[in-house]
Amino acid sequence: MFSDTKNTNRPVKALVLTGSGINCEAEMAAACRLAGAHADIVHLSRIFSGEVSIHDYDLLNLPGGFSFGDDLGSAKVLANKFKVRKMASGSLFLNEIRQFLNDGKYIIGVCNGFQALVKMGLLPNTGEKFEQEATLTFNDSGKFEDRWIKCKVHPDNPSPFLRDIDTIDLPVRHGEGKLIFKNEDIRRAVIEKKLNVLAYADNEGRITDQYPFNPNGSELNCAGLCDPGGQIFGLMPHPEAFLTAYNHPDWNYRKKTGHLKDEKGEGLQIFVNIVGRVTCEA
Repeated sequence: MFSDTKNTNRPVKALVLTGSGINCEAEMAAACRLAGAHADIVHLSRIFSGEVSIHDYDLLNLPGGFSFGDDLGSAKVLANKFKVRKMASGSLFLNEIRQFLNDGKYIIGVCNGFQALVKMGLLPNTGEKFEQEATLTFNDSGKFEDRWIKCKVHPDNPSPFLRDIDTIDLPVRHGEGKLIFKNEDIRRAVIEKKLNVLAYADNEGRITDQYPFNPNGSELNCAGLCDPGGQIFGLMPHPEAFLTAYNHPDWNYRKKTGHLKDEKGEGLQIFVNIVGRVTCEA
């Protein structure tokens, strides 16, 4: 009921991965469906066995959760599995992802999914070699942050996921959300290529490194990254947790003061944007 996309002969197809501790797959699939896509939730084992192919889809979704219990650092085991696991065909799963991207398709990773994208080298990928250039580690606060924050979208960024978004309220739910770049060269490249697409902001929408507005102490106040081609987008906050206006803790106040324009949640726009982009390209 919320879709802004046009009807086409073939719906946009979204693949939502699950298994091994991922636990936000239902919300992610709901986001894709409300945005107008057909979404399938598929266990990782079915992907690796070749029973389901990522190439049958337009959008690959890596949801949040606690993959492999975060025992070796958030999403590190999952990232390694994605990099070195061979498919039933004998091809590395990473090579399948390379082909998926070469075909002009899109990937989004949220929270644990973002951590996996960073640790397997897909983000920020300034050198375009799929080598790890950053990591996500323990929040400066030393605790798990579970609350709502505001983010600011950097203008002129290459990400179609963030079209027509200026600021956005989203919940964070993480203990290891502090983004650190490998060295100053990579940090500079991220700035020059405008890959730091989403930043933590204060209540007035001003980018800040101050706690509690910045919940983890990330370099560049980064809440989300994209790759140089704009096909991959990852972020720590959860857009799939803000699909209707009534998800927001201040929805009643917003309604009474006239700030509740419709029933859409702000996070839904990210999925509407990418489904619309795929639809236009089909």
